[in-house]
Amino acid sequence: MNASAQLNAEIIERTRKWIMEVVIKCNFCPFAAREVKRDSIRYSVIPDLTQKDALTALLEECKMMDSDEQIETTLLIFSEGFKSFREYLQLVEKAESLVRKNGYEGIYQIASFHPDYFFAGAPIDDAANFTNRSIYPMLHILREASVEKVLERYPEPERIPEANMRFAREKGAAYMKILRDSCL
Repeated sequence: MNASAQLNAEIIERTRKWIMEVVIKCNFCPFAAREVKRDSIRYSVIPDLTQKDALTALLEECKMMDSDEQIETTLLIFSEGFKSFREYLQLVEKAESLVRKNGYEGIYQIASFHPDYFFAGAPIDDAANFTNRSIYPMLHILREASVEKVLERYPEPERIPEANMRFAREKGAAYMKILRDSCL
């Protein structure tokens, strides 16, 4: 395995650890454990690149998911790029627009994760921000039909974000940061 492939494997392993230790153990996404067990998550490491290259990678991943129904969800992991949260938010906005323009609205949806994520109107040091703080900037592509199907069976799915925020605030920002950083 060459150095680049080895580095990508390490980044994917750290991301898997973050999913297990933060997303699943904190129950931020009550559906993630099933997909981990089914091994239906695709991890794609995208090196330092331009916004245009990132959007091209996003579109390629949508096409990949079109051709392979075994892929339930994809994490595009920007291991070196989009360190600035503002720059990342611009990418998210363009990604959502690209999904619409290419006829994927209602088919795929984008969830966003970033090491410096913070919710609009929330203080930067609010522990609740850790519900979307990841170890790398990421775009998460989800199959919308699958999300809707799972949400139909989940009692009060609209309460998931508030429960996540409450949990993170009860644990505190220091705890959440240590937990997330332990995955690096």
